[in-house]
Amino acid sequence: MGIKIGDLARLTECQVETIRYYEKEGLLPSPPRSVGNFRLYGEAHVERLQFIRHCRSLGMTLADVRTLLGYRDTPSEDCGAINALLDQHIRQVEVRVTELIQLKGHLTALRDSCAGARPTPACGILEGLADCSSHRGAGQATRHG
Repeated sequence: MGIKIGDLARLTECQVETIRYYEKEGLLPSPPRSVGNFRLYGEAHVERLQFIRHCRSLGMTLADVRTLLGYRDTPSEDCGAINALLDQHIRQVEVRVTELIQLKGHLTALRDSCAGARPTPACGILEGLADCSSHRGAGQATRHG
C-alpha cells in the first residue's frame, strides 16, 4: 500500500502525533521507510490503528489495548482472559456511571439554588461553589433565589 503518515492520519481520523506516540509505545509497529526516509504504512497499519482507536473510543486504557493487541497477535490463545478484561472494564464503567449520576445531582442542586437573573452576590450557584466544606447532594442545596 505504501501511504505516508499524513495520509494514514486522514484515512483513520487520527492525529499524526498520536500515530507517532502509538509507534513509540509499541502499539503500532514501525513501518518501513522509503528511499527518501518517509514512513510508508500498509493496510495492516490501517487496520491495527482502527482497532486501537475503537478500543480507546470505548474508554479502554493503553494498557488494556496493549493486552488486547497481544491476544490478537497470538491467535492460539483462548479468549477467557479477554472476557475477564472486558468484565473488569464494564465494572469500571458502572462505577463511573454512578459517579456521573452523583455529579449530575450535585450540579442540578447547584442550578436549583438560583432561580433567575440576580446580582451575582445573591447567586446561589456561586455561593454553593464557594462552599468547599461539603458536597451537597441533589435536593440538599439551600435555595437562594
